[in-house]
Amino acid sequence: MAHTAEFPATRDRIAEVPIRELAETFGTPTYVYDLSVVGKRIDDLAAFDVIRYAQKANSNLAVLDYARRRGVRVDAVSAGEIARALAAGYRPGRQPTEIVYTADIFDRASLEAVVKYDLLCNLGSPDMIEQYGQAAPGRGIVLRINPGFGHGHSQKTNTGGPQSKHGIWHEQLPECVALAKRYDLRIVGLHMHIGSGTDFEHLAQVCGAMERIAVDYGIEVRSISAGGGLPIPYRVGQATIDLERYHAVWAETRDRLARRFGHPVELEIEPGRYLVAESGYLITEIRAVKRMGDNLFYLVDAGFNNLARPILYGAYHPISICPADGRASTDLVEAIVGGPLCESGDIFTQEEGGFVSRRSLPAAKVGDLLILERAGAYGAVMGSNYNSKPLAAEVTIDGGRPFLARRRQTLDEIMQGEAIPGR
Repeated sequence: MAHTAEFPATRDRIAEVPIRELAETFGTPTYVYDLSVVGKRIDDLAAFDVIRYAQKANSNLAVLDYARRRGVRVDAVSAGEIARALAAGYRPGRQPTEIVYTADIFDRASLEAVVKYDLLCNLGSPDMIEQYGQAAPGRGIVLRINPGFGHGHSQKTNTGGPQSKHGIWHEQLPECVALAKRYDLRIVGLHMHIGSGTDFEHLAQVCGAMERIAVDYGIEVRSISAGGGLPIPYRVGQATIDLERYHAVWAETRDRLARRFGHPVELEIEPGRYLVAESGYLITEIRAVKRMGDNLFYLVDAGFNNLARPILYGAYHPISICPADGRASTDLVEAIVGGPLCESGDIFTQEEGGFVSRRSLPAAKVGDLLILERAGAYGAVMGSNYNSKPLAAEVTIDGGRPFLARRRQTLDEIMQGEAIPGR
């Protein structure tokens, strides 16, 4: 099963709601999430025993609540994400394991939270095993393993191999198994995640590494996790991974382990970007159209403070134009899209390494709306207040009805908590 990307050059609706209406109601810049798309991506993964959403991709409470109501469990990587999962209605405790904590360290707040709420922990370092064993001996744990290799659409999203900080280095497993025994911690699951945007060949390699570790160390797991990293198409003609084939390889691994250990083994998948990226749109307004030598710039009211993926990874996002006056916009121009920040890197049409590129877009003018598409993952969650810019509003659409899931931050809220000596 795969789906292929297709994008219109101009767009006037999101989930049948007029974009101009969304901009007039909620202002710009605003994130909009079409929850029906999230539902489709959940359905794509129905063959897996457990879908566990990596909420770091988009932790808006309305999105979390939607995933929960669709039977999706959740992964948290901080005390703050644990609090968000609880606020969205997920139940603490290990049975069922609705919330799993995954990280490479425990800060003091997260260790306190996992002990308090009796959360299953996916431990990514020997120090975590030691600290958790001292705080909560006798509990079940999952080990996140770095198998010694990784892959990703960018080196910055590669989460395996010796250059990655993530997971327990595979050669340290004997030490970690001994640590777990010292504190009577039961290893009930294994987890591997080698990177985001990986291809099928690299993803499938994880299966063999997972099985070898379980067998070689006699870890009678109750669950195995395929991790995340499932790619989504960002450019026209790109397709997703063959999920039927991918599931089949993992299911064979699960079934062999179940036969070997004589009990059922759950197969988890941990999608983040895959569930939410395609649902998201960042609606901006063009505030200046200017020429700089041979280059034409569309400057919009959103910057990398709202969507950092282009400046971080050279990430590509489809772009469409919604004319403010409803006119047909068919003439195409080569344009560079930038934001308002006092930073030369504040460019949405750039490649990895900071190389600015042009994009073929409809001719536009000040007041037209420009939409950055496939922006539902690692968008708002990575937002900042650089240049004292407020965080964008976030809107969900479910059943054709828009809902303000997070109001725009105010200037007073940006400065809240700051103080001047003597005042």
